[in-house]
Amino acid sequence: MTTVAGFAPQIPFSYPAPVEREIAQLAVLFAQTPALAVYPARWLAIQVLEGDETLLAEIEAHGGSAVVVALNDSLERLRAIYGDELDIVMVDQRYRFVHEVVTRGVTRPATPPATLSDRIDRIVTHRWFGIPIFLAVMWVVFKLTTDVAAPFVDWLDSVVSGPLSRWVSALLGMVGAGGGWFEALLIDGVIAGVGGVLAFVPVLLSLYFALALLEDSGYMARAAFVMDRVMRLFGLHGKSFLPMIVGFGCSVPAIYATRTLDSRRDRILTGLLVPFMSCSARLPVYVLIAMIFFPAYAGQVIFGLYLTGIVVAVGVGALARRTLFARQPPTPFVLELPPYRVPTLRNIWRQMWERTAAFGRKAGTVIVATSVVVWLLLAIPARGNGQFAATSVDQSAFATLAHAVAPVFAPLGFGNWESSGALVTGLIAKEVVVGTLTQVYGGDGAVAETAAPPSWGEDAAAIVTGFGAAMGDALRALLGIIGINLGAADAEPVADGLAAAIQAGLAASSNGHATAAALALLVFVLLYTPCVATLAASRHEFGLRWMLTSLLGQFAIAWLAALIVFQGGRLIGM
Repeated sequence: MTTVAGFAPQIPFSYPAPVEREIAQLAVLFAQTPALAVYPARWLAIQVLEGDETLLAEIEAHGGSAVVVALNDSLERLRAIYGDELDIVMVDQRYRFVHEVVTRGVTRPATPPATLSDRIDRIVTHRWFGIPIFLAVMWVVFKLTTDVAAPFVDWLDSVVSGPLSRWVSALLGMVGAGGGWFEALLIDGVIAGVGGVLAFVPVLLSLYFALALLEDSGYMARAAFVMDRVMRLFGLHGKSFLPMIVGFGCSVPAIYATRTLDSRRDRILTGLLVPFMSCSARLPVYVLIAMIFFPAYAGQVIFGLYLTGIVVAVGVGALARRTLFARQPPTPFVLELPPYRVPTLRNIWRQMWERTAAFGRKAGTVIVATSVVVWLLLAIPARGNGQFAATSVDQSAFATLAHAVAPVFAPLGFGNWESSGALVTGLIAKEVVVGTLTQVYGGDGAVAETAAPPSWGEDAAAIVTGFGAAMGDALRALLGIIGINLGAADAEPVADGLAAAIQAGLAASSNGHATAAALALLVFVLLYTPCVATLAASRHEFGLRWMLTSLLGQFAIAWLAALIVFQGGRLIGM
């Protein structure tokens, strides 16, 4: 683009003749009114004709009756000509003027040169290649969150269940508070529940790193553009996919992100679909179950769950579009694609920190409270001769309550009270599922130590060496994503106490089809209500009726999908 040499002649600007007449008359009147003389007269006339409410109120308060009458007369005459679009007519005239100035003063090449962003977009937004590229990007993200983060998850879990628990027990013993219910509350309740969840922080950090990288580079907007063609088939558009992408992080801000949509129909419909997108709170559950039952294919299983959430969301959207919203036409879609940028470490770190800190705050409030409540229910004897904090887990109040809801999940293969109870607490927050399973299966699963416990120094040394080993395993896994094999560790991990207990529980509840039951459990966790905070956001944005529709619909879809997965898995011998 080049500018014309020299100075272009001055181009006069004016509004249409009827508008200019009224502007001139009002300008004279405003200039003669002392209370309004502080404003440029012509500017004030233009602003009030365009409907500036603040200036209109100023004129009504201080302009006097004659000025108000003259202004109303001018507005009536112009509305008789232009209707309610007077402000649009005036704005359009300014745009025409700007266009004329640019046309006279700038010459453009016949074919604008393609920028780097244009050349990249020809590939990543291609009609046929765009969706496969999007799926490939998501695949790398989930390999990053499973294979690379897994060694750090194992390391943190060993630290929480080993040295940290021993140190807390030793400190309580030093102050004379060891050996009682308070020690059990801290170790079996708070540390087991919260620590079991915090062990998956590396998984969330990996996910948040990948999402921040994609957002900061400008690719996320391209993903919405690519998905627009798919969403159009079901009565939605790519702009609806943006809140759904936010839903990969957390469903609550994704619900509020529907405010960016123009029509209430699109906002409600997208709000109904957002909970099916797999939020990061579900990821610890996926990793735990997938690493136990599908250790060699954990990444593929988790990737399949994310794709399943998208497919179910699109399918539900298509059904709702043809039933609940059949009479409402779709809205047009306009999306500005930002230029590609090189992501900065500062922005990536800020986004990772903010999202992880939010998770930490939840761990410090909701998860702690839930862990304490679960521990109390596990400590209260409901059957047998047990005493408080000294009763068998299967005779506790928690087991009694969980037994009451277990029949609902029996056809799905995970009707044991341990899994059922964890799913009920998962309504509060999905992170709690892992903490509840850790508490429930850890209650009777501890093995008495016959050897002397390690010293503080030995524990500290084990933590450091364990971290170094995790770093090495993570590096091998990272290189393995791009096809470089440096001799990774065995793919089949040795089942620890929690893993063995979960395997045994699902095997018993499914009559020997534990793998099918585990897959059905993952599908149910994917599709049922994310958390009570999501329900609160849905009620706030869309009302009680749509919140209940979302809650009941998600449970029904999750139950039916898990039933199909389990019964189908049984038929093929899983």
